[in-house]
Amino acid sequence: MKVVLLCGGMGTRLREETEFRPKPMVEIGGRPILWHIMKTYAHAGFREFVLCLGYRGNMIKEYFLNYEAMNSDFTICLGSRSSIEYNNNHGEQDYRVTLVDTGLATMTGGRLKRVAKYVDADTFLMSYGDGVSDVDIRCLVEFHERHGKLATVTAVTPTSRYGILDTGSDGQVLRFREKPRNDGRASAGFFVFQREIFDYINGDDCTLERGPLERLAAEGQLMAYEHRGFFYAMDTFREYEYLNQLWNTGEAPWKTW
Repeated sequence: MKVVLLCGGMGTRLREETEFRPKPMVEIGGRPILWHIMKTYAHAGFREFVLCLGYRGNMIKEYFLNYEAMNSDFTICLGSRSSIEYNNNHGEQDYRVTLVDTGLATMTGGRLKRVAKYVDADTFLMSYGDGVSDVDIRCLVEFHERHGKLATVTAVTPTSRYGILDTGSDGQVLRFREKPRNDGRASAGFFVFQREIFDYINGDDCTLERGPLERLAAEGQLMAYEHRGFFYAMDTFREYEYLNQLWNTGEAPWKTW
């Protein structure tokens, strides 16, 4: 089963890091967040990836073209009979990565539609290239297979960005709650789709989260897999710093491999 990763956005809210590189290449603990996401899928046994490139996609291509040399010891023979011998195995063995230019201004649905020809099975996975989680991918896939609908979205309980004050009628603060969890559910961006999803997408300007998913929900074809564990998207510099802090202190919940 293939994993489609959306890697084409400009990441304008993280301008400090994305002015000169795409957001999926912004590093957590010295590795691109894209690497962390792929490790999560690979740990569950899914090692075939299709990357939807856009903004500064050449940097992602260069990263994978140079991956063996930059992550291995090697012996090189120079001259007319040049050759390279890699002397050790890194942890990303047998990854199969297809890199596809899906346009600079293409929206999320349009990017997905542009890679349809590289998705050759009835069922596939999809994620954004900027969020990490400890979601159990195999349980997610099993849930999708059991209900038999066209699409599954991973749902999480979001945490408020602000502290909440419970006050009395006189203005006295009765209780302070720092960044409590909300009552609703939010999409964590870990999807399972049937190929029929491509029929719901019309053109490059189609936003997946609006027309296609809204239509699937209205038709009763969208199910939610509830994830009670960790999920965190890296949209701002503060979130970038937080994820690096978790990694550097050995407290990264998404490191399940």
